[in-house]
Amino acid sequence: MKCKISKNAAKVLRVELDKPENEGKLLRIYVTHAHGDHAHYGMGIDTPTEKDEVVKTDKDIDVILEKGVDFLDGVRVDYFYVPEEGFAVTNPSRGNHGDH
Repeated sequence: MKCKISKNAAKVLRVELDKPENEGKLLRIYVTHAHGDHAHYGMGIDTPTEKDEVVKTDKDIDVILEKGVDFLDGVRVDYFYVPEEGFAVTNPSRGNHGDH
């Protein structure tokens, strides 16, 4: 499985992951709702289970993805400052570019 994290997202995530209460935990990306040919995503700080795969990224942030969930393979995490500040999780490899 693959996961990409933008530079802006990595900066914000690193601050959260470096908090003492998150020591030993990783970023989890999950599907909140799937319909048709795309899904909607959520994120959290968690520990992996036997149902998960831990994916290394080029931003030195490991990500937990549930094994066997096709919509998770190829997800991208971005962080935007405008028009509203916040994260956007999409999966361009599945045709989901965050357009709705």
